[in-house]
Amino acid sequence: MMRKTSLVLLSVAAGAAATLLLTQPRSALVGSTARAASSDTYRQLNLFGDVFERVRSDYVEKPDDSKLVETAISGMLTGLDPHSSYMDAKSFRDMQVQTRGEFGGLGIEVTMEDGLIKVVSPIDETPASKAGIMANDIISQLDDEAVQGLTLNQAVEKMRGPVNTKIKLKIIRKGQDKPLEITLTRDNIRVRSVRARVESDDIAYIRVTTFNEQTTEGLKREMANLTTQIGSDKLKGYILDLRNNPGGLLEEAVSVSDAFLDRGEIVSTRGRNAEETQRRTAKPGDLAKGKPVIVLINGGSASASEIVAGALQDHKRATLLGTRSFGKGSVQTIIPLGSGNGALRLTTARYFTPSGKSIQAKGIIPDIEVLQDVPDDLKSKTDTKGEASLRGHLKAEGQEETGSQSYVPPDAKDDKALKMAADLLHGIKQTTSAPAPTDKATNKAAN
Repeated sequence: MMRKTSLVLLSVAAGAAATLLLTQPRSALVGSTARAASSDTYRQLNLFGDVFERVRSDYVEKPDDSKLVETAISGMLTGLDPHSSYMDAKSFRDMQVQTRGEFGGLGIEVTMEDGLIKVVSPIDETPASKAGIMANDIISQLDDEAVQGLTLNQAVEKMRGPVNTKIKLKIIRKGQDKPLEITLTRDNIRVRSVRARVESDDIAYIRVTTFNEQTTEGLKREMANLTTQIGSDKLKGYILDLRNNPGGLLEEAVSVSDAFLDRGEIVSTRGRNAEETQRRTAKPGDLAKGKPVIVLINGGSASASEIVAGALQDHKRATLLGTRSFGKGSVQTIIPLGSGNGALRLTTARYFTPSGKSIQAKGIIPDIEVLQDVPDDLKSKTDTKGEASLRGHLKAEGQEETGSQSYVPPDAKDDKALKMAADLLHGIKQTTSAPAPTDKATNKAAN
């Protein structure tokens, strides 16, 4: 039996959704594969070898052998389902950076505009912020190399690098006659996956954009800060916004769920063999102190987001508002292939909510459906097709569902789901389809 490590991840990748990742040593994979292979399998592998040699010898141009192998591996995996894939060494490194939620860099959020890099905002207490980089600054050169012609990803790669290394930026700033030249020293940058604010003077609004290694820490910090700002007696409850959150680490999804639960199962994963079933349960202690919780979801809420939403809904700990979630209910294992060879992303299991429901190709239905008003020019771009629309997806248990609205208004005053959540917490609006937000006693009884 192949040994599996404890690293588990759920995240959206390459237009698919949620990936549950475990790492395995290469030797275990090779040994297990060799033992399982039948003589017929070896004959098929000989066929592959024959085709490979014919392409190498007869193709119109000399092919790159390593590219041929990578393409063959990629084709084999993508033929299984939408979430199994091959990651080359660079993609594997990028995935690891994404899941850690920290990297060596400058601390600026950027976008591409007219072929140049435009600063969206500097991140507080980072080299960029301390050096005076400002929103709307245009970066025209990186270490004397013109940015024009680079893609956004290429420019970001150049700005990232080992901690304590330097990079020189040429900045064009409105109102300045000459470009500014600023030399920055890279530092350890943490991706801000949790953002929070006080809503309506007495509600703690917390938006989780991804589930990386920093998420639970960020959630706990923001919950404490908001409780202090509002006052525990005045605090009406929490709005947890998971809209358009593509997922992330399973362990973080479990611990975020646990922050609002006293006990009970959070999620279970079930593989091909019964002995591979795993159950994650909540530990005693509700960080929200029994205050009511509203969770916002939509068609862009996938995988780890669905685990949190499903756990809180099944335990009647939260009221779910919005539109049906994406419906990604499968588990992927990340199998490193040795130094410089990348890794496999292989679907190995399904996951289930505490009540035993599989959300695969169906999604989570909110307690209250709230459709946003969408500008006419965006109406054709605001729905996600969902897991059920992906070619080769694992089939659902029962009726499959496709498509759900994923539009979130940029201005909070136009956000119907947010307004209804605040009304519910204030007791202004109740509907027969919405369970009343739970108090502490009710929560303990439910769990």
